Formats: sequence, structure tokens, C-alpha cells
Amino acid sequence: MNYNQIFDAAISRLHAEGRYRVFIDILRNKGAYPNARCFAGHNGPKPITVWCSNDYLAMGQHPKVIAAMEEALHDVGAGSGGTRNIGGNTHYHIQLEEELADLHGKEGALLFTSGYVSNDATLSTLAKVLPGCVIFSDALNHASMIAGIRNSGAEKKVFRHNDVEHLEQLLAETDPSVPKLIAFESVYSMDGDIAPIHEICDLAEKYNALTYIDEVHAVGMYGPRGGGITDRDEAAHRIDIIEGTLGKAFGVMGGYIAADKRIIDVIRSYAPGFIFTTSLSPVLVAGVLASVRHLKQSSVEREGQQAAAAMLKSLMREAGLPVMNSTTHIVPLMVGDPVKAKAISDILLAEYGVYVQPINFPTVPRGTERLRFTPGPQHTEEMMVELTKALVEIWERMELRLAA
Repeated sequence: MNYNQIFDAAISRLHAEGRYRVFIDILRNKGAYPNARCFAGHNGPKPITVWCSNDYLAMGQHPKVIAAMEEALHDVGAGSGGTRNIGGNTHYHIQLEEELADLHGKEGALLFTSGYVSNDATLSTLAKVLPGCVIFSDALNHASMIAGIRNSGAEKKVFRHNDVEHLEQLLAETDPSVPKLIAFESVYSMDGDIAPIHEICDLAEKYNALTYIDEVHAVGMYGPRGGGITDRDEAAHRIDIIEGTLGKAFGVMGGYIAADKRIIDVIRSYAPGFIFTTSLSPVLVAGVLASVRHLKQSSVEREGQQAAAAMLKSLMREAGLPVMNSTTHIVPLMVGDPVKAKAISDILLAEYGVYVQPINFPTVPRGTERLRFTPGPQHTEEMMVELTKALVEIWERMELRLAA
């Protein structure tokens, strides 16, 4: 058995399909986001502009967040010291869970090391606790949700993306006596569309199903206090479990769920992904705590981001670029070919100092490869105009179609 040959062949397949992933070598400039320095392929750092960060509101650069992390570092040190049940539980963790529960109007919350882990651990544990549970999953759910559902061993029924009629059909044909869980997202980050939350909740009530919503691309971004789409649409009270991240709009790291105390206690007590993992550093938790508290009180960042996204979409449409019909802060630009998407990304970085990653399979279906822009409140109109001109030049150079 030639193991190296197998490994080489696996990587060669990715190269042949044009979807081998290359990680950029950069450092962000503190207090100057979206400006950064790129080290790859240059004789020293080259200035670039970041257009694809999930730090949507630049809270990772916010003075309150940085100050809170520095204070915690000098107060308690760097690491947490262990798992939550053995040495790794701090007052910071407890405070943040209280803030997150309040953010979503729930009785409790539970921290995880990432949004991926919170989805995987919660969904897999919940379905195992509910005997004979059937999970109804949106076709475009994130890989972490799919992993959690798979790891649960529960029966899974996939409904067409945002199709409530198909969801009801699947619910109606399922044994009324078995536990049911509907798992979906609020904002789908690759297309930038939003789930029909109230309609799904109507079906959950009709068929006695629990609801689980992934709000990772919406927390901090929507609602009067940043509670997400469920906050904006006044639907949080209808959702049993709200899952979110602390690494996107809140700008630091981690994941969480918010729910009633009974569900929180079950996941806390049974989920291996929580029990056996070293807890988040209190330095990180302190930063998130400052970020959540700030965004509960301030809408300036949200309003700035929404204005920037609207402006970039408008500029791209006026230039004839194939911007997709996103209704959110996500600005996806369709390419439809993995090799061309990578080539456009490479040209933007090398010639224009613009950093945006190509999005390829399996993140999106084959034939729908795209560039995904996430303009933030610090991206200026001048930056957007220059970006649009660069894209038009590259589109013409590569003989890609522009709308008339």
C-alpha cells in the first residue's frame, strides 16, 4: 500500500478541478481595517484591502474590545486552564452567557469554542436525547449542521431550500408521535437570502416540532439590539434554540446556543463537544463580552454596514457585473467556473491589492462558483468605485459577459 501515492492523488484531483484552496499570508493593521499587509509572493509586506472578512462590523478592531482583552490578559492571564467542569469556568464565561441569553430573550445560553462546534455538538446531542427523533433540514444548511445531524444518527429529511410547502409535506407524512426537529438558518451566507422564519414556526406549532435556527451570519447584524433576524422580525420567542457565533459580527471567536434552561442543561450535561473541550480563553470571552454589550446599545455599525453593502451592489449592477440578488449584507458575484474564479481572485490580489477569496465546491454547488464580498462600515465609496472598475477590467480581459 503506497499511502503517499493516495494522498498525492487526492490533492491532484483538487488541482485538476480548479478548487485547490490557497491560504493567504496577511496581517491586519490594528485600527485601520480593512487595510492589511500581504506577505505571500512579495519582497516584504504589500498593502492590500480586505473584502471578504466575516468580521462584518470591524468589531475585532474596536477600541472597547481590544481594551477589554488587554485588561483581562493582565488580570487573569492567557488561558482558561481546562474544560468548563475542570478549572476552565470563569466569571467572564458566566457573564457572557447571561448577556447572550438576554440578547435573545432566552432563559440561558451555553458557550462553545466555535460556531461549528456549537452546531455539531447541539444537534447531535439533542437528537440522541429525543428517542426516534426525525430532523428536517434545509437543503442549504451549513456543513456543521449537516455534521451534527449525521453524528446524531437520527433520521433526516431534507426540504428544498426555504420551501415551506415541501417542509409541510415531509412533516405531514411523518409519524405524529415521534419527536421532530426543524433545523435551518436565518441568513444563508453564500446566496445572501433569508429564511421564512414565521412560516416555519407556524408549521412547527402545527406539527409539534422543535425549532433550531443558525443565526451565525445575522447576530450583531440585525435587530434593534443585534439579536439577528429573529430579533428584527420579532420571532425569537417562537424559536426553541438559537445558535450563533462570536467570530463574525462580534469580531472575536467562539460559538453559543440560547434556549430555555432545561435544554441548556441537557446539552451542557450530555454533549461531548462541550464537556471534553478546553473552554475559550477568558481573554477572548472578555473581548466578546465588550462587543456584545456595545452592539446591544449601538446601531451605528449595523447601519454603516448595510449602507456599504447597498452601495456596492448598486455600483456592481450599474457596471453590468453579475451580482446575485442578495437581500442581506452579503454581496455575491457569480462566476460559474472554479478556475476563472481563482484567476480573478489572483489578479485582484497581485495587480490591484484587493483580497477576496473564490468560493468553490463543496461550499457552493458546482457551476455556481463565485466571489463573495462583505463590505463593512469602514469600506469607503472610493474603495468601492476602484473595486468595481478593477472587476470590469478583469471581466473584459477574461472575455466574461457583462450585462448591457
